[in-house]
Amino acid sequence: MPTTTSPALRTGSFSGRSQPVLEAGTALLRPWTPVDVPAVVAAYEDPAIQRWHARTMSRAEAEAWVGHWAGRWAQESGGGWAVEVDGQAAGQVSLRRIDLHEACVELSYWMLPAVRGRGVATAALTALTQWAFDLGVHRAQLDHSTRNAASCRVATKAGYAAEGTAVQRGLHADGWHDMHLHARVSAAAARER
Repeated sequence: MPTTTSPALRTGSFSGRSQPVLEAGTALLRPWTPVDVPAVVAAYEDPAIQRWHARTMSRAEAEAWVGHWAGRWAQESGGGWAVEVDGQAAGQVSLRRIDLHEACVELSYWMLPAVRGRGVATAALTALTQWAFDLGVHRAQLDHSTRNAASCRVATKAGYAAEGTAVQRGLHADGWHDMHLHARVSAAAARER
């Protein structure tokens, strides 16, 4: 069905360029490579990551997960970055979903235990959000379980305002969780309000 609006971002806004390497305080955001597979396996063995992301990953699954990001970038459906600290992948931040028509992205993140509590997740989320806004993204959003206080702190510190709660929207190993929605709009969009 035809829309009455034109896409806010043109096709090629993401895929027409190489996925960037971004500085984020003491961390570096870079595309995933096969050398990062052990870090991904370790992450999905971590009880906290399993709890909030509701999954585990074998080595083969981690290899496929690392490999799938290049295709998602080419299709402009998503983009994933390893969060490198001290030369090692220590976490991830991703554009889980890209909507070119609405110029909206949905983000996610996790960090390995060694870097939690050091502001790495907030710095990574802030850097990727700012890069997306500089590219022309209008709105960035994320959600997390209402029981995940650490993720809520990261979102809030990165400037993501809480917008509401989706009741029983996330299925976790211990049942349905309510999910907090957080969002930011670009500075240009904020001035228009």
